[in-house]
Amino acid sequence: MSTPMEITAQNSSDAKISELNAVADPSSSPLLNQDKFLVSVEVCLKPSSTARIDDVRLAVERMLEKRSLSYIDGPIPVPVDDPFLMENVQRICVCDTDEWVKNHDILLFWQVKPIVHVFQLSEEGPCEELSGDGQPSSFNEWILPAKEFDGMWESLIYESGLKQRLLRYAATALLFTEKGVDPFLVTWNRIVLLHGPPGTGKTSLCKALAQKLSIRFSSRYPQSQLVEVNAHSLFSKWFSESGKLVAKLFQKIQEMVEEENNLVFVLIDEVESLAAARKAALSGSEPSDSIRVVNALLTQMDKLKSSSNVIILTTSNITAAIDIAFVDRADIKAYVGPPTLQARYEILRSSLQELIRTGIVSKFQDSAHFMLPNFAATREKLNKPEMQEDQTLLHQCKQLLEAAEACEGLSGRSLRKLPFLAHAALADPYGCDPSKFLLTMIDTARRECSELPD
Repeated sequence: MSTPMEITAQNSSDAKISELNAVADPSSSPLLNQDKFLVSVEVCLKPSSTARIDDVRLAVERMLEKRSLSYIDGPIPVPVDDPFLMENVQRICVCDTDEWVKNHDILLFWQVKPIVHVFQLSEEGPCEELSGDGQPSSFNEWILPAKEFDGMWESLIYESGLKQRLLRYAATALLFTEKGVDPFLVTWNRIVLLHGPPGTGKTSLCKALAQKLSIRFSSRYPQSQLVEVNAHSLFSKWFSESGKLVAKLFQKIQEMVEEENNLVFVLIDEVESLAAARKAALSGSEPSDSIRVVNALLTQMDKLKSSSNVIILTTSNITAAIDIAFVDRADIKAYVGPPTLQARYEILRSSLQELIRTGIVSKFQDSAHFMLPNFAATREKLNKPEMQEDQTLLHQCKQLLEAAEACEGLSGRSLRKLPFLAHAALADPYGCDPSKFLLTMIDTARRECSELPD
């Protein structure tokens, strides 16, 4: 007969596995028993809060049960009639609702099963690993979730499904480990490779993914770290030393993952600098020291494969230059290309609304809010202009779409700078109305595209 302690431990383990199941693939089986949709609710604690995570989670769950809320992505007001939540909670937000669920319009409180994730941001900032031999530091380290990355996930706009795909991948990798799947029968390496042209946000997406997963799996892994490898520091001026530096770095990472409650993310930006294709050595164009680096990197990654609490995130601008053995080890090889028309529209829309929120661009007709419709709603409005009551809003939707069309060829990084450049081009930078600003942004976009290199 099981003791009460054994039963409690088993229930706790089952709860963790159920949470991993819930996050792993809500689209393939979005309904629980009793026909309820799974919805993630993230709760950020105030920096001053000392409340227990479990107490806050229970309080939020009770609040969600009592209030007749609709569940769509976005903030939920912290109830003013709950002193405990008001004292401890900074914000509550419904996040990353699956596309399958979104197609069912607005979900009511009785249709969903909220999965509440409570977290507190670390304000420590990056910790740089110091080297005593004159070499540059080999990595920077963050305690997650970090204040520095707060809001980064939401600001990144890509084609539909990319971010969800990455979330599901990570959840599945951790779920297979929790379930004890035999790695000799089903193989996974916990390696992600994001590739594409510069300026598409690959590095930011890796950092934001690590931040998001540290929140989503905090009940299983109370501690999380992000280690950003400085690839260029691993090449020594001394012949044959570079491979040893790689091994030394991964030995430190191995020490981090020995703590089972610690989830470690290793970010290697521009991984082609470490994993250069060894086939170049056949022509004699590749230094033998670089081959040693590739061999050392692959060996160390294979050693980490036995650790269940590490995920390796890599980016590359030149995938053709990466050794095929490394590419083959990556579970996900996702192309991150230039933003589509829809993505460009949404990036510019979010930028414009931020400028209106801060008062840099004035509100439309002194209204309390200025919310331009999303891409799908704008296309619908433009297809049926005679049915729109607000012709001024329709005109501004058309202007924003024109600006998005004029930005074809610009990277996501350039798009985020475009509102700044447009404002700098204004003769009067104060009290600018949205229509005037949009016209200037269209002209600025055309100028920026005309100056792109062939």
